[in-house]
Amino acid sequence: MSEIIDKKVNLEFPLGHHLHCMVAQIPNHLKRSEIGFTLVDPEEKWRLVSSILDLVVTGEGNLKKLHFLLFPESSIPTSRFDDMVAIIEQRFRPNTVTVFGLEHVSLRTYRALLERFRDDNSGAIALVDHDVDSGDVLDMPVNWCCVAVKEATGRMRVFLEAKSHPFHGEEYIDTFHDLYRGRHFYLFHCRPSCFNFMAIICLDYLYRDLYTSNIRQIIDHSNQLFFTTRQGLDALFVIQCNPKPEHSAYRDVISGFYGEYLEDTPGIRETVTVFGNVSDETTIEGSHAQNAFGSSSVVINQNHRLAQVNFSEFSTDDFDGAPVCRLRFGTGTRLLYFNLPPQHETDPRTSRVSLKVHAIMAVDDGVWHKIAVDEPLNNTR
Repeated sequence: MSEIIDKKVNLEFPLGHHLHCMVAQIPNHLKRSEIGFTLVDPEEKWRLVSSILDLVVTGEGNLKKLHFLLFPESSIPTSRFDDMVAIIEQRFRPNTVTVFGLEHVSLRTYRALLERFRDDNSGAIALVDHDVDSGDVLDMPVNWCCVAVKEATGRMRVFLEAKSHPFHGEEYIDTFHDLYRGRHFYLFHCRPSCFNFMAIICLDYLYRDLYTSNIRQIIDHSNQLFFTTRQGLDALFVIQCNPKPEHSAYRDVISGFYGEYLEDTPGIRETVTVFGNVSDETTIEGSHAQNAFGSSSVVINQNHRLAQVNFSEFSTDDFDGAPVCRLRFGTGTRLLYFNLPPQHETDPRTSRVSLKVHAIMAVDDGVWHKIAVDEPLNNTR
């Protein structure tokens, strides 16, 4: 089982006001390599990522209010990790959290990066060292992500996580292709804002079995947080490179997470879950999925009562009868900018729309621009 490590970060979010999040739904082109999967076009990909970073730094319009920026799983070239961290530290505004997935690396390299940022990852190092001491694992591929926090004072914090769940690339008789199983997740406690969030990678959201799954552990940890501090898990960010975001397995977990079928779950009752996926231009060597990626989404408790809408770039639904409200985006290469709904109890009016889409942007020749969102004629409310 993975361990949840609590971390305090100095973030001063506006009290009583909603926060803003951007999902970069961009394509991945992945190929097999000696260490798991790597990007086919790392420099071209970095140019695309750089254009998004420049957009955030410029902060036109209400982009200055951006608090959370999400890039998909395996989307950043490992060779550009230092550049990514440097841009966030030197050019991003304070009180900003950036979550990004990187190309696979060996456990040896991942362990070295943990050591480099030891002050923020000491607990994770101990867990990795336990695995290193148990066998010949240093050459195993690691699917990993970074949570880069620029605190209110401008101080940079760098937290690293490794994916704990298997993926289709491991379906080989050769154990070399096995993915290292990450042993930790971070639960971030923002002070003085009293906002708590987590970030995980794709399949780490799904059940392994009902009683030993990551998601059950997250629920129990959040409940304990509620009973001891009267706070809960405010946001759960799931970065993906997922050809089946609508799979019934996701609906099952979402239903169990929000449905309280087994027990009362006050720690996650108001959690906003953000699924940030790659776009439908994605290709993965050995995968036959076509036009299957995309559909990033935001899921909230059904008490928020989102109106049923069907626009050209997004729609709302209940994910086939799950006890939730879901905002589901399209599949194209887009920047998706929206707010994270505040707790329902702060404004329970049924007439109030708690989740708003601020902008959807497309790219032409490396330049991002807002696009019009049209309402189809068959729209129902």
